[in-house]
Amino acid sequence: MLKKIKSLITKFSGFELFVGMRYTRAKRKNHFISFISLTSMIGIALGVAALIIVLSVMNGFQKDLRTRILGVASHLEITGSNNMLSDWSNIAESSLKRQHVLASAPYIMAQAMLSYGQGVQGAIVRGVLPVAEDKVADLGRNMKVGSLNDLREGEFGIILGMDLAYNLGAQMGDKVVVMAPQGQFTPAGVVPRLKQFTVVGLFGSGMQEYDAGLALIHIADAAKLYRMDDKVSGVRLKLDDLFIAPNVAAAISKDLNNPLNTHSAYYVSDWTQQHSNFFKAVQMEKRVMFIILTLIVAVAAFNIVSTLVMAVTDKRADIAIMRTFGASPGSIMLIFIIQGALIGVIGTLIGAFFGILIALNIDTIIPFIEGLFHVKFLAKDVYQISEVPSDLIWSDVITIVIMSFILSLLATLYPSWRASKINPAEALRYE
Repeated sequence: MLKKIKSLITKFSGFELFVGMRYTRAKRKNHFISFISLTSMIGIALGVAALIIVLSVMNGFQKDLRTRILGVASHLEITGSNNMLSDWSNIAESSLKRQHVLASAPYIMAQAMLSYGQGVQGAIVRGVLPVAEDKVADLGRNMKVGSLNDLREGEFGIILGMDLAYNLGAQMGDKVVVMAPQGQFTPAGVVPRLKQFTVVGLFGSGMQEYDAGLALIHIADAAKLYRMDDKVSGVRLKLDDLFIAPNVAAAISKDLNNPLNTHSAYYVSDWTQQHSNFFKAVQMEKRVMFIILTLIVAVAAFNIVSTLVMAVTDKRADIAIMRTFGASPGSIMLIFIIQGALIGVIGTLIGAFFGILIALNIDTIIPFIEGLFHVKFLAKDVYQISEVPSDLIWSDVITIVIMSFILSLLATLYPSWRASKINPAEALRYE
């Protein structure tokens, strides 16, 4: 079959194109054929448009989620065994000399219990160096009240996530008690270490995980609270290209954990590992939606089979006359391939046009629908974001258009082959 199609293409002339386009435009006595052609075209258009819109939304969701996560997290993290790093300054300095590394910042990460009034909440406390931290993450941009520079050594200030502050009932200037899980020995027994911190800022990243479970303090205050001395939990790095983070992480890990270094082990993780569940779920959903919506296009495309089978039956006399005047079976086959392909091309182009139009304006369309019907499509506590994002990737559009055209072309092969096998004498016997 493939060899036959190849030979048809090499023998292609204007005759087949002319007749194929004429059959597509011509009014038919059998209006049912025209109806099937129209529904096939509409079905392909709807399927293509739905694919472009859904994939754009999935891409937008992935991009928005990545932006929100990296607004608090970093591209790379280097830590040691037992979540401690003693020679962090040397590691930070050597990392900055690497290609693609833009900035580094030390941090201390530990669990704590926060208390204010009657409110008690468990949280992750991150000790940061404000000047350096603002270079590896976009926390400064996510500050709702105050700034990272309000964290000063020895003043024991704390910045809370918006949801964490709400759950505690704490506001700016309030005194929040931070309880470290590591206890201290006293004559009365082991008691937790307590320290009172003043709320100096609030941040909102848009991620429920961080807004409800993260608190920031100065790294020097964290070292005193958790008795880290001159050690830190690790070093955070920012790269010039976030998508090469796995490669850079592998290279750094290989260098740090070389056979000559037997004193300590280093662990290097990138953002794709730290939040792999989020991105794997989105990627899987994208693939499943692509398969499901491709079936819609396939069903619509294979309606072309019905259209062409009826068209061939309707044009038996015309086929016989063309064969009598010297048209080859290949030419007859090509005529109906062109007719079916035109239906697929027109439907694909219409669907691509409306799909691109809606995908580029979904940030306006969705709020209008939500306001009109008083509904909310995305709940922040469930989907991590509250707005429907869209990110149109042209490579996806090209893939969808090519896939739709190929399905349409495949649907034309059988009825076109049947048309080429019609015997002129048999077809004209009863005419």
